[in-house]
Amino acid sequence: MRVTMATDAGHAGRTNEDFAGAVASGMVLVDGAGGITGVEKVCRHGVTWYATRLGGALLGGLSGDRSLRDVLAESIERVTDQHRDTCDVTHPISPFAAVAMLRFSDGLIEHLVLGDAVVLVGRAGAAPFVAHDPREVVIARSFEARLKGVAEGSDEYRRLLLELRGRRNSPGGFWVAKDDPHVVDEAVCGSCPADEVTTAVLLSNGASRLVDTFGRTDWAGLLHLLETGGPDEVIRRVREIEARDGVATDDATIVFRS
Repeated sequence: MRVTMATDAGHAGRTNEDFAGAVASGMVLVDGAGGITGVEKVCRHGVTWYATRLGGALLGGLSGDRSLRDVLAESIERVTDQHRDTCDVTHPISPFAAVAMLRFSDGLIEHLVLGDAVVLVGRAGAAPFVAHDPREVVIARSFEARLKGVAEGSDEYRRLLLELRGRRNSPGGFWVAKDDPHVVDEAVCGSCPADEVTTAVLLSNGASRLVDTFGRTDWAGLLHLLETGGPDEVIRRVREIEARDGVATDDATIVFRS
């Protein structure tokens, strides 16, 4: 087994809010969400702290026999308890994150996705398997037209982002890791026989956009690019398209097992 990773901050002067890690029993990617002015008044630790703590807890839980849902629920609760007494963990702009996990055990490869991260699995003699949750993407796109022309950091920009955040972790909305462990009931989970799998990938939405936003290749093409150029090449192409088309950047992270 060989695991390679790449990550690139999407905003100059701002900390990368993604976390990625791998152990013998699996891989984890946590895509922390920020971008609203004033979050430091709600949580003194910040989004990067949340993503890193959650990612570390998830990695530590992969080696046991608990379900991936249970591992995520216990990790959310543990990290929330670490700042429950100092921060307003239930506030709409307190730190939250998308999560993607893979575990290798007992002849199976298990996956979990919560939020807009992506799991991509290459299979011998078959099309790649993709696990993702489109709910956040669908809802976020409905806000894109309303945000066009609105100055970033303005009161209206903040109001629209707060409205979008209000759709999070509620029926008819989208689901992410934050302070409530019960969100794991909404996670996309499954498994496949390990002997069918040739490669396995976790992508933050800043990296998967080469396929699901820009449409410059398909999932099979993305796997081929990872096999020939590696994660750095995928992110380089994402940045090239963003710069050429004037698209706002995002943190981009890939974990690739081959």
